[in-house]
Amino acid sequence: MALFSIENVRIAGVVSAVPTQIFNNLENDLFSTREEAEKFISVTGIAEKRHVDSDTCTSDLCIKAANNLLRKLNWQKEDIDVLIMVTQTPDFPVPNTSIIVQDKLGLPKSTICFDVPLGCSGYVYGLSILSNFIQNGQLKKGLLLVGDTLSKQCSPLDKATYPLFGDAGSATALEYSVGGKMDFNLWSDGSGFGDIIVPEGGYRKPFTEESLVLKEDKEGNKRSGINTYMNGTNVFSFGIGTVTQELKKFIEHFQVDKEQVKYFYFHQANRFMNDMIRKKIKLTTEQVPYSLDKYGNTSSATIPMTMTTQNTNLEKTEVVMCGFGVGLSIGIVRMNFDKGIINDLIEY
Repeated sequence: MALFSIENVRIAGVVSAVPTQIFNNLENDLFSTREEAEKFISVTGIAEKRHVDSDTCTSDLCIKAANNLLRKLNWQKEDIDVLIMVTQTPDFPVPNTSIIVQDKLGLPKSTICFDVPLGCSGYVYGLSILSNFIQNGQLKKGLLLVGDTLSKQCSPLDKATYPLFGDAGSATALEYSVGGKMDFNLWSDGSGFGDIIVPEGGYRKPFTEESLVLKEDKEGNKRSGINTYMNGTNVFSFGIGTVTQELKKFIEHFQVDKEQVKYFYFHQANRFMNDMIRKKIKLTTEQVPYSLDKYGNTSSATIPMTMTTQNTNLEKTEVVMCGFGVGLSIGIVRMNFDKGIINDLIEY
């Protein structure tokens, strides 16, 4: 089991950014009747979400969030030692988006930059990677940028994905801080790689003209080879089964007192699934906040999005974060916000 702790690191602030364009599922033409749309919203919890325009990329949202965060923290850009970009919707296949962002943010050329192409568990994985750089004090400050613009990747004719995924980006500032501590559980199972996948456009199945052809499945959903495919049944079983098991292992291993944890931030995938996980772990409704009703599933950004939209005051607060999904993968972390943090949402 990948259960470990990292000390002497704290989150100093989080800012999330969303586009202004609202997509309402009650008005989604994929649903044949209003009753069908209402049933979808009742089960998933996703009433609306945000979509970027054709010219806006994930990096644009993250840059907006990062500039806002640095200004509020009064951090100098020349003091940023590490920049990590977690996204599955980069600006280009090559080069890494983080290096482009380093220049656009005006960070020093000595800044360590690289991308991590993870989705739903990516925020927690990113925290673990960035914390490892900072924990011994040789590097003092870092930025973790996470987000996706999956409205561009999903087929508008696919009821299994298009009503679910929204667009968002976020920036999290981490700094060396004696006494800070994060407990982690990271988990991967590549045998489930096909349950959430863009099947074509990589080097296993290179892009061809055929990759653009929409094909209809037995449920009537239409998507091409470069659109996101999701096996909802398998993902649901993974959530209520394996994710619950790994959370229980984490709680037992680190002797987590659930009553002392104010918030459990779950990946915002599906309200019904997350409620089942909550009940299996025996948490109260107040401990598990949601942001998916207004923002949908924003991939790696769902955890910071929930923090910035639901809980602005995190002074002297213990939290657990759990991201899970594409891979298949799981990331769980516990931390304390003893000093409080910058916590904000902006529109772009």
